[in-house]
Amino acid sequence: MGVSSPVGIRWFRHAGGMTPIRLDEPVGRYLSFDEREEIAILTSQDVGVREIARRLGRDPGTISRELRRNAATRGGKPVYRAGVAQWKAQQAAKRPKVAKMVKNPRLRDYVQDRLAGQLQHEDGTVVSGPRTPVWKGLNKPHRGDRKWSIAWSPEQISNRLPLDFPDDESMRISHEAIYQSLYIEGRGALKRELVAALRTRRALRKPRARSKSSPHGHVTEEVVISQRPAEAADRAVPGQWEGDLIIGTGRSAIGTVVERSSRSILLVHLPRLKGWRDTPRVKNGPALSGYGAEAMNLALQASMTRLPLQLRQTLTWDRGTELAAHADFTHATGTKVFFANPHSPWQRPTNENTNGVLRQYFPKGTDLSRWEAHDLESVALALNNRPRKVLGFRTPAEVFAEQLESIQNGSVATTD
Repeated sequence: MGVSSPVGIRWFRHAGGMTPIRLDEPVGRYLSFDEREEIAILTSQDVGVREIARRLGRDPGTISRELRRNAATRGGKPVYRAGVAQWKAQQAAKRPKVAKMVKNPRLRDYVQDRLAGQLQHEDGTVVSGPRTPVWKGLNKPHRGDRKWSIAWSPEQISNRLPLDFPDDESMRISHEAIYQSLYIEGRGALKRELVAALRTRRALRKPRARSKSSPHGHVTEEVVISQRPAEAADRAVPGQWEGDLIIGTGRSAIGTVVERSSRSILLVHLPRLKGWRDTPRVKNGPALSGYGAEAMNLALQASMTRLPLQLRQTLTWDRGTELAAHADFTHATGTKVFFANPHSPWQRPTNENTNGVLRQYFPKGTDLSRWEAHDLESVALALNNRPRKVLGFRTPAEVFAEQLESIQNGSVATTD
């Protein structure tokens, strides 16, 4: 490139992690990167301007201006390098215009509120969440707390705008424009620290990795996923759920249950039981951490039985032993439990995706027992009111309300 490493790194960071130099072929009178490489080679061989122009089929004036305007001057003496010349040409060709969110404060406020707005209880009081350090331009903390916020993705914001403002064309923006406003310096009206509200919280853009689950084997043939009714695999039929745990430090956990059709979320509060860390551990005794089989069964029953029976037909779980008492759970609730195959997280895709989203609020390496049931309800409320692309950017709460109304109109809903 002909520039020092610090300069290259600075260019890369200013571009938000995306390459700042385009090597695609221009059209018409503009020189291409290949032509600039040829100019650099011929110039280093002391070939004259007219000879270079003849070989490239260009006007000598074009070559002369190129050498004068786009040569590198860092060493004091002009030296022509193709990479530097390409970057200089692109900078000179820019036609900057005022970003949409700069001209439209109402649009900017809408985007900022959906990105970094504060969580609230149903009565409107603000949920403070964990205390977090000031963002310093780094990636998300390793196994540390993150600030709680509304945290819609740019795509969710972009596609929700036409639903919230169907007659106002000024309230439109692409998700890429939001990303560029966050990541590229001088592009838009959003502060760079708002990237901390994104799910990944990456300081620079890069591909995303997927996590894998660690299943256990304690399942009988009657409850493997292959025995699950065919309608449970069809997302058109409501009442089919997927579940798992997210684990924190000190053997703390939160139960996560997601409805496959509406993507509605239930968070199961799993407080530690009396005597945890105060009494000696008993071999084969009850688990006091809060997600032993007995405690998990009772907590999951309390959460699921609040729903009409028609909206809790099946539950597909990971192979964790926390649901070893699944027969008792089915007897008490009427909800049939099935278990995914080993090493097959894709058989519970909705729950796996949801757990990734929840890590924005409950990062790995943090103590999840700090949060009370009403805190979990606030997070679930925020996520259930977040628009989803798969739902046509309606919210899970809206779709679930439609399902509930349909059932109530068809028959009397029961919860026992």
